Amino acid sequence: MLCFMPGVAFIPALLVCWSSAAFIISYMIAVLGGHVEPLVPYISDTGTKPPESGIFGFMINISAFLGAATMYIRYLIIEKQNESSHFMNPSCNLITLCIGLLGCIGMGIVANFQELSVPSVHDGGALVAFGSGVVYITIQSVISFKSCPQWNSHCTCYIRIAISIVSCIAVIPMIACASLISITKIDWIPGEKDYTYHFVSAICEWTVAFSFIIFFLTFIRDFQGVTLRISTEMHEDF
Repeated sequence: MLCFMPGVAFIPALLVCWSSAAFIISYMIAVLGGHVEPLVPYISDTGTKPPESGIFGFMINISAFLGAATMYIRYLIIEKQNESSHFMNPSCNLITLCIGLLGCIGMGIVANFQELSVPSVHDGGALVAFGSGVVYITIQSVISFKSCPQWNSHCTCYIRIAISIVSCIAVIPMIACASLISITKIDWIPGEKDYTYHFVSAICEWTVAFSFIIFFLTFIRDFQGVTLRISTEMHEDF
């Protein structure tokens, strides 16, 4: 079905479907294999032990690539729109792209450096991925309002800003509670030391992750009128 979507809308659609599948499949395998408790593990906990670790790493790497492709096309769309409407400083668009790509690099680090093997590198990658991601969607929400109503509907703008607010609120306790956990483990049991911190942080992590997915879902309509030529020039049917 993705192949029949107009323009390049299949790219954010594929990103949403693939990333959701990456989280859900690794979670199911980890739970069924008895590697994690079913009640809200960290996303990374579901991709730490084999066989789910290989699936998690493979799928998250592809998600990072699809995320980078989506962000670059979004950058081109805004650049084209801004040429005729002049609703923002072009450098802001470039900075936003760089922030987004930094988040994709963070995803790659999370996928390739396992939580229990190199926790400091893994945690650093996660911090970059989530932090950059929240900043990226927040700036994109502001850009959407600036280009409204010519290039975005008010409904889309409100949905994007709502998602950004939720992610901004969730990322703070996610980081704060994670920093209070004194041990690195994946087999958490309710009632043990630091479990409350883990539980709150994990809920917030899942919230932020799926906030990103829902946010990219809102890009599909914007991408429907866009085609990329072989010469890498962009053509948009306004």
